[in-house]
Amino acid sequence: MSPVKVTPLYEGTFSVGTDKVFRRIGREDKPYKKSLKLSINPFLIENGERLVLFDAGLGELFGDETSIKTILGNLEKLSISDYEITDVFISHLHFDHMGGLANRENGYWELTFPDAKIRVSEKGWKKLYSVLEYHGEEEQDFFHFLDSRGDIEFLSESDAPVEHFRVELIGGHTEFHQALFFENGKNRYLMAGDVIGTRGVINRTYAAKYDYNPEKSMRERKRLQRLSYEQGHAIMAYHETDHTIFLLKEYDEKKGYLIENLT
Repeated sequence: MSPVKVTPLYEGTFSVGTDKVFRRIGREDKPYKKSLKLSINPFLIENGERLVLFDAGLGELFGDETSIKTILGNLEKLSISDYEITDVFISHLHFDHMGGLANRENGYWELTFPDAKIRVSEKGWKKLYSVLEYHGEEEQDFFHFLDSRGDIEFLSESDAPVEHFRVELIGGHTEFHQALFFENGKNRYLMAGDVIGTRGVINRTYAAKYDYNPEKSMRERKRLQRLSYEQGHAIMAYHETDHTIFLLKEYDEKKGYLIENLT
């Protein structure tokens, strides 16, 4: 059997203002005034014949400095084509996590990973559809294309559609936010989307006002840290700039978890 391999597909670091345009900056740069600094890291899991993505990157929905060529170029560096991706799991249905699922590189909408099964929360998909009118025309077109042409498998609140892969409803950041798990022997990974979006949230207790349910995010963040520590999951941090995969190795009541960087 081929060894398991997990790779962050770094798309860049961006300054994001209220206009939601992603402006590319350096890893060490500060964001522009009244903006957030966000890095984007879909994760590729190579497990036997399955090539699986946890979240799909920005795609081309967020301004001139974003492009579907980024994730495809990252895969090409690993000698992987768009047709080889077998599965894409989406943690939550914000477009900066799912924008890479489709593109218009050739002037019309196409599936970025034509042979992949796209796995999303069923309730989350219905919720996005119900509020789609409040999104821009480009995002509406993107959604309707995926809804009609994508090979979508809807997931329940706790689901294990593929061997070694499972999802768990955690809510918090969005109402139907999911934690994504890969568990194959000693290879154990957790990706919690924006509930644990960066390494910097570890050992912090805070309620983020931008979350759908800040208190629930806070509870789940604490619970998932404990679970990862006790069960040996490496944490994948989608918005992390420097160390995207890490382990929680020791726990001290006063200092919290000791973090071991894996990337």
